[in-house]
Amino acid sequence: MSCRATVTARLDPKATRATLEPFELVCPAGSLPALKAAVDNGADCVYVGLRDATNARNFAGLNFDDAAMATGIAYAHARHRKVFMALNTYPQATNPALWRRALDHAAASGVDAVILADPGLMRYAATQHPNLRLHLSVQGSATNHDAINFYHEQFGIRRAVLPRVLSMEQVEYVVTRTPVEIEVFGFGSLCVMVEGRCALSSYVTGESPNTHGVCSPAKAVRWQETPRGLEARLNGVLIDRFGSNEQAGYPTLCKGRFDVAEDRNYYAIEEPTSLNTLELLPKLMEIGVRAVKIEGRQRSQAYVAEVTRVWREAIDQSHLKGHRYIAKAPWMVSLEQFAEGRQHTLGAYHRPWK
Repeated sequence: MSCRATVTARLDPKATRATLEPFELVCPAGSLPALKAAVDNGADCVYVGLRDATNARNFAGLNFDDAAMATGIAYAHARHRKVFMALNTYPQATNPALWRRALDHAAASGVDAVILADPGLMRYAATQHPNLRLHLSVQGSATNHDAINFYHEQFGIRRAVLPRVLSMEQVEYVVTRTPVEIEVFGFGSLCVMVEGRCALSSYVTGESPNTHGVCSPAKAVRWQETPRGLEARLNGVLIDRFGSNEQAGYPTLCKGRFDVAEDRNYYAIEEPTSLNTLELLPKLMEIGVRAVKIEGRQRSQAYVAEVTRVWREAIDQSHLKGHRYIAKAPWMVSLEQFAEGRQHTLGAYHRPWK
């Protein structure tokens, strides 16, 4: 189907999902076992990263070397699944070669698409690897159709991952005004900053997820038992203090608790919570969203397996039952064990005050 035909189908109120492309489940893979778990439990696509600063989850012990990448791609392709490579950080003027080599490697390895944020790297990809499929990363912070269409016209972007700040009405508005496929986040950690523009980690540690690939780098994290509770520090800065009955989360500045007055200590920016849009699946399909993405390349193989399994079942049920679909209680209970703070939210998709 051509880009123009796709847009026409989306704009036609009589169009059905049969006239559009299949709805894809895109799942995280921070390791080869996680990739296999995603594929085995029903992922249509997995997204991966290399072991360097070219991806936004550059943690020690995570991601793929050349051998694991080749094995993972072969495993997915043998089962007719897709592999996307995240090259979604911003090259620095002193060393753009690292990112270009990574893109060359992606093209040579046979991945189905690369996920990019930097326009310069997009230009390099479009020039050097014109047959390589390009996706616009959420790190690109494109929240409107004009921005997305610009990337499409200039660099041939085929899909865009929307930041987690748009309401459902705004998502639909974008979908109907661009030939670019739209992918949205469905489950996982909820970023509360402007994605691709957050400077909080670099403020405290000197390393930004947008350039070094890490938010709260592990080398800067310290845990200490104290008489007042378990303290989490980031480069010496106290991020949170947990009581004996509290579940301790990984310390990030945006989700820490701070003294904001003499007698007040609370989550000043955002409480730890996870996005969970299971109940919105029929609407996402109806408005023409192309794919739903699960966050969590830094999470365990068990997380990937169970979350993928639940979402595969939910998507299949949504296809089968249409408007009669409901998010089953066992699905929600299963996902709750992986949610930050064991809390779920619809995030910006649902704004009851509007």
